[in-house]
Amino acid sequence: MDKLTATVQIESGLTPYETAISLMRARIASIHEGTQGEFLWFVEHPPLYTAGTSAAESGLKDPARFPTYNAGRGGQWTYHGPGQRVVYAMLNLNEPHGGIPARDIRGYVGGLECWVIETLKDFGIKGETRQGRVGIWVVNGAAEEKIGAIGVRVSRWVSWHGLALNVNPDLSHFTGIVPCGITEHGVTSLAALGVQATMSEVDAALLKNFTKVFGA
Repeated sequence: MDKLTATVQIESGLTPYETAISLMRARIASIHEGTQGEFLWFVEHPPLYTAGTSAAESGLKDPARFPTYNAGRGGQWTYHGPGQRVVYAMLNLNEPHGGIPARDIRGYVGGLECWVIETLKDFGIKGETRQGRVGIWVVNGAAEEKIGAIGVRVSRWVSWHGLALNVNPDLSHFTGIVPCGITEHGVTSLAALGVQATMSEVDAALLKNFTKVFGA
């Protein structure tokens, strides 16, 4: 971890997306300057759609439904909204983190996926990865459904953006987009899988499992 104090902040209420982008930009600038340490920021957003750098216009099926934003992260279209835990991770990737080597973006993305998978285990859910499909998936009967999305950006080896884990969002809100450009699979949540976990319980599990993957 960075020599400066790394901090965690869990927001109450809903954080506007513009606020999130502004704060992340400011924080990664401070990390570059060496005036602040790494930052894990836990938020929920009001309902909105974000476009990654690979997003096609055709992936937005209902453009009038919710506000849309160009996120600047990798990936395609995704949804954020109440009941979904978004964690923005601003880490100095010039340094190794636990088992993740320095300056290894693929390893970092894999670490984020592993972080969510380890967290889901605490709730009796088996999360899995799939070749060619970034994110975390669960097998639900004959279907594969996405429960966690990953979208990152790395600026001069400092990461921002991060992950989104579906705790208890309104899953119908995902129908306004083609989530992550994938049409043949659906989305799910802890609640849809029968797990009635509070956001605080999910946060506690995320914090515990972060150290397992990325170090103290």
